[in-house]
Amino acid sequence: MDYYAINALRENHAGWSLLRAQNAPLAISFFMAAFTGPNQRNLGRQQLIDSLDDVLFGLRDAYGEDKFPRQAAEYLDDWAAPERAWLRKYYIQGHDEPRYDLTPAAEDVVRWVESLKGRDFVATQSRLTSIFAVLERLVQQSETDPEVRLNELQQQRDNIDAEMQRIRDGNIRVMTAPEALDHFQQLQALAKDLLSDFREVEQNFRKLDRQVREQIATWDGTQGELLESIFANQQDISSSLQGRTFQGFWDYLMSPESRRKLQELLQRATQIEALASTDNLHAVTNLHQDWLPAVEQTQGTVRQLSQQMRRLLDDKVFLENKRIMQLIRSVESGALATREQPPQGDFIAIDGPQVDITLPFERPLYEPSRRVMVEDHIETADDADVDAGALFSQFHVDKERLKANIDAVLAEAEQATLAEITKKHPVTQGLAEIVAYYQLATESDWATINAETEQHIAWQLEDGSMREATLEQIIFGRPA
Repeated sequence: MDYYAINALRENHAGWSLLRAQNAPLAISFFMAAFTGPNQRNLGRQQLIDSLDDVLFGLRDAYGEDKFPRQAAEYLDDWAAPERAWLRKYYIQGHDEPRYDLTPAAEDVVRWVESLKGRDFVATQSRLTSIFAVLERLVQQSETDPEVRLNELQQQRDNIDAEMQRIRDGNIRVMTAPEALDHFQQLQALAKDLLSDFREVEQNFRKLDRQVREQIATWDGTQGELLESIFANQQDISSSLQGRTFQGFWDYLMSPESRRKLQELLQRATQIEALASTDNLHAVTNLHQDWLPAVEQTQGTVRQLSQQMRRLLDDKVFLENKRIMQLIRSVESGALATREQPPQGDFIAIDGPQVDITLPFERPLYEPSRRVMVEDHIETADDADVDAGALFSQFHVDKERLKANIDAVLAEAEQATLAEITKKHPVTQGLAEIVAYYQLATESDWATINAETEQHIAWQLEDGSMREATLEQIIFGRPA
């Protein structure tokens, strides 16, 4: 980058303007506490105002009332203004309260400021190990010579056999505490960087959405040309390096086997003795739960783009149909006006009927059909023990009934666990009803899921047998 490019960034980049702002320490510290610290996104306006009010109260108590004279809501509006673009303000369908999220530029500044603090322990060995692993995979997976790849795989197998033999001999090498802490820090940094990547990918899709709306609003050509242009832009995003890597991550995360393996590895990582004294160790087990909402929001932006294209195109079709009807009405009015005095002479020409002539020699010769042998032997499946009644015993879990059960229990207490709710209102539809309760908890702002505590839910089947499920503790609270 030359002087002119850097000077343009200094004048126009949102992140640079954040560093130059007078209240930059307030904004950056609040962004850390509200967004990057707890790895949160999509925060409501009132929640942010309450948090910022607490911060401002402490600062004014220490520096005086004149230090930050404006209200918390005014600071939020200023930070989300287009000329600042440090926060993104938007609305979710079906909700009247605006939501806020960090912009990629503001998040880059927050990460950079955090790096200035310095660390007592810097991860170097794990980074070097990762570099070697990525470099080896890059070279090996790009090799086209079969002999070279076979020799490399043979060497890997020999190394694995030697390691297995050392373990059989009792020589087990365990990662030391500094090495474990080194890798753990790198794991946390990569997890935060991944959420940052989601914000940038989502911003690219939002830019495409804005471009498509502007293009449709000012389009003068045909609908076919418009659709071709829109799909070309969307294909550019999907086929880009960032789009392909994001799609690959989505496919990997949606694989049940991958999620099971990831959960198992995260759970085992929390049981490492060398990391027992590490802060936020058990928060690692919820990494995938932090990723899923971010990925779903990015996918929702893509779905919103498709819905917006469909709606705008429907509007154009409606306008075109309206114009066609106006032309038809004008033709009919003109015909009625000239009915009494039709124009003289021939004013229209219609082709007369004609007969298509086919000569006999143009017809193909007769060709006898071939006899096709069909294998009609049918193997009978051994399905005597298969119970087909399950196909006809489907049922629906009424979530409104479950909400009524929760409200009835909370009418007598400030909060209640799922076990207490099901004790007063027994489960009647089995595991499907438990899953519905769990879904209500994830969608509610007044419910918490404690991953460190388990609870047992039991119910009785129609034949009198009992079933029991063990799941994370779910606590429903009474709305304020």
